[in-house]
Amino acid sequence: MKKITDKQALDYHIGGKIGTKITKKCETQEDLSMAYTPGVAVPCKAIAEDKSLAYKYTAKSNTVAVISDGTAVLGLGDIGPLASKPVMEGKVVLFKKFAGLDGIDIVLDEHDPDEIIKICKAIAPSFGGINLEDINSPKCFKIEQELQKQVDIPVMHDDQHGTAIITTAALLNACSLTNRKLETIKIVVSGAGAAAISCARMYKDMGVKHIIMCDSKGVLNHKREDINELKKEFVVQTDANTVAQAIKGADMLLGLSVARSISKDMIKDMAKDPIIFVLSNPTPEIMPEEIKEVRDDAIIATGRSDYPNQVNNVLGFPFIFRGAIDVRAKKITEHMKKSAALALAALAKQPVPQYIKDAYNNPDLKYGKNHIIPTPFNKSVKVWVSTAVAQAAIEDGVSGTDGFDIAQYKKELLDSIK
Repeated sequence: MKKITDKQALDYHIGGKIGTKITKKCETQEDLSMAYTPGVAVPCKAIAEDKSLAYKYTAKSNTVAVISDGTAVLGLGDIGPLASKPVMEGKVVLFKKFAGLDGIDIVLDEHDPDEIIKICKAIAPSFGGINLEDINSPKCFKIEQELQKQVDIPVMHDDQHGTAIITTAALLNACSLTNRKLETIKIVVSGAGAAAISCARMYKDMGVKHIIMCDSKGVLNHKREDINELKKEFVVQTDANTVAQAIKGADMLLGLSVARSISKDMIKDMAKDPIIFVLSNPTPEIMPEEIKEVRDDAIIATGRSDYPNQVNNVLGFPFIFRGAIDVRAKKITEHMKKSAALALAALAKQPVPQYIKDAYNNPDLKYGKNHIIPTPFNKSVKVWVSTAVAQAAIEDGVSGTDGFDIAQYKKELLDSIK
């Protein structure tokens, strides 16, 4: 893939990436009377009597708030809210492009988690869902959990759960291809931030029993006395103190740390047919070429688009919110997240459409070591994931609709991607 220059990136972003589209015509005096006064008073009064009608008569049913305080932006760290705005606009672009959802980016000049919760709660009536983005750990956990208790629309911090959902799908298929069982595999997690913790939690929820997590100081083991409350959940009894020691005989490595932090010698020490997800971006913990030099039996995933098995959160968040909002879900449950992961894993096993093979210039692209998750260009992700999430929301009793026809919904989604 051709490398873009700084100038190209800056030129692309001139004027921003988003704007407002009017969905009804406003060309005549009558149109104006309908759009604003006096006509607008009619839906106002209807909603005042029945709040659920806001989903019918306003854009609430198709709008997500994308909210950040700019404290954990990509690999740039705490660069502040204003500098985070291009990323949040990008998130809005992805919501619209992949799921047809309108996003509103809101960057907050506020770092206090309690104040952020208050602000989000105050603006929640305008939206069908809230996507929290690039908020640093550990406060991102508190904000998401407490906010969800106080609002009746779905809230998700994508940096945590998006990566967990996508890598869970990839893990399921990697285990299937290598004849492993979740209950017996040994996973080493390099990194202990929000994404790493959420991934490990989801793996445990799926049945994984053996996880060793490492932060910048080493293995979270019983000998450490400097471990915060969030990390304590993953403290294990082991004599291993470093990633290099922990990785010996491991079935899987999940890298959510920093570039170039894993060596070829470490990879050599892993079990047969190792599963290696190195997701530091743009430079992984170890490059795929280096892995292949020492382990030609590895299944490899990165966060990059120029290698197979890209772990890209765009496979998750647009469609999770699409399905959740379409059934007017009050929250996103663990079942809904797991359903999204299972749907992605199942879709990857389906025959790859020709348009995807053409997009990747790979006529032989099919389910296997180099295709354990769908590509971001697979239009069917919208159908499979949104339907699975909507169905799970109904089953969990968090849907705000009665008599929702899942079969008809799936048909409508299929029609939308043709």
